[in-house]
Amino acid sequence: MSAFLGIDIGTSGTKTLLVSATGKILAEAHASYRSYHPRPLWSEQDPEDWWKATVKTVREVVRKSGIHAADVKAIGLSGQMHGSVFLDKNDKVLCRALLWNDQRTAAECEEIEQRAGGRRKLIQMVANPALTGFTAPKILWLRNNRPRLFDRTRKILLPKDDVRRRLTGEYATDVSDASGMLLLDVRRRDWSGPLLSRLDLDRELLGDCYESEDVTGTLTAAAARRLGLTTDCVVVGGAGDCAAGAIGTGVVRSGVLSSSIGTSGVMFVHSDKMEVDPRGRLHTFCHAVRGKWHMMGVSLTAGGALQWFVDHLCKQLAGAGGDPYKILNREAGKIPAGSEGLLFLPYLAGERTPHADPDARGSLVGLTLKHTRGHVTRAIMEGVTYAMRDSLAIIESMGVPVRQVRASGGGAKSALWRQMQADVFGKKVVTINTEQGPAYGVALLAAVGTGEFGNISEACAATIKVVSETAVDRAQKRRYDSRFPLFQELYGSLKGNFKAISRVES
Repeated sequence: MSAFLGIDIGTSGTKTLLVSATGKILAEAHASYRSYHPRPLWSEQDPEDWWKATVKTVREVVRKSGIHAADVKAIGLSGQMHGSVFLDKNDKVLCRALLWNDQRTAAECEEIEQRAGGRRKLIQMVANPALTGFTAPKILWLRNNRPRLFDRTRKILLPKDDVRRRLTGEYATDVSDASGMLLLDVRRRDWSGPLLSRLDLDRELLGDCYESEDVTGTLTAAAARRLGLTTDCVVVGGAGDCAAGAIGTGVVRSGVLSSSIGTSGVMFVHSDKMEVDPRGRLHTFCHAVRGKWHMMGVSLTAGGALQWFVDHLCKQLAGAGGDPYKILNREAGKIPAGSEGLLFLPYLAGERTPHADPDARGSLVGLTLKHTRGHVTRAIMEGVTYAMRDSLAIIESMGVPVRQVRASGGGAKSALWRQMQADVFGKKVVTINTEQGPAYGVALLAAVGTGEFGNISEACAATIKVVSETAVDRAQKRRYDSRFPLFQELYGSLKGNFKAISRVES
């Protein structure tokens, strides 16, 4: 038999799936690792942890499945986007990787726009404005603040691509993940020579660019031994986690939007042609579908807001032996839509879409003596969903059709949160027969790369099916429609205060 590995190097851990040629999941495994926050709004990880998690989970799924090593024909890689791995001439990691939710690079974003000739010119070059989470500002931050480390830097890789280096010895990436570096000409699907020149960055710092199903190399003998596989196993381009998640939920045609609530929240819509938001509020990236693009709005803290609430304010629930998320979900379900006047701004790590504001802060507004833990939980869920509606509103204002929303991530596991999405978005929300998201998507890309399917659309049609539908509750929709403008107004009211808080704290 033929089997394919999908490896997703996420923010909280690495998830690995082993998938058959028919799309059946044969085994799965997960390994966690920590993040480091040496200063407020800084976020880092150790790339060595990603490699250890990859080795552990690959060996575990092969063992669980009982298949032969030679049956594993290909590996697809997915991972958190924008993170930066700096390597010296001997492939030694020079410092911890700066992650997608790291907000230290505001000055470098201004520098990039200035060097590019202004925000509009930058968007013309790479389809997106400079945002603190992107990779290019991190590169300039290292050059400006750690010049000795920068001078020793010979390669800069994204998280999944550093794992690829350990697997194959190749320096490579795919066009979907590369789009988020802010160094790719998204229309041409290759590095932007003009921008690299203006930023005084050497093209040799970057890996080669591939389409997502293209083979980028084979396992080295050392990597094959570590993983328990063979050197006949190939590694395909893969995709950034957002594009990989869209593949894993079948968002490969016009009219279908993916709503993913994980650590971050992502509204992702397929586009047959390249569309660019002239104000730069939405990202326009290459899709993992060959020759196609996607638009994406990102809320930096989505399910992460609920995790923060559980970890820091509801520890007693875990200590009681129950599942704190299930307990909070039940409590929130007893609270009426609108949380009786309690509103939550989910900007715990700054915000990207639509505000692009690293100084934004999380806020509970409207607290009264009546409000309970259930109210706060529901307000957090509603605030995250409102923030994602911001992205949907921009997508629809550009004339991009959205007929169906496919829910994924942790938020899709809650019937309450699925209904909330249907009512806030005003769209039918569906789930599909796999909840594995990015890891499943890149396993399908691996199967395409070896010729198991003709293309990724064919692979998705053969393996991904809708299994549930959540219709809009019109009464609930009216309640949310009346509150959504209040949510939007709060950011404008507090924006100046957020910046003042940031100045004081810095």
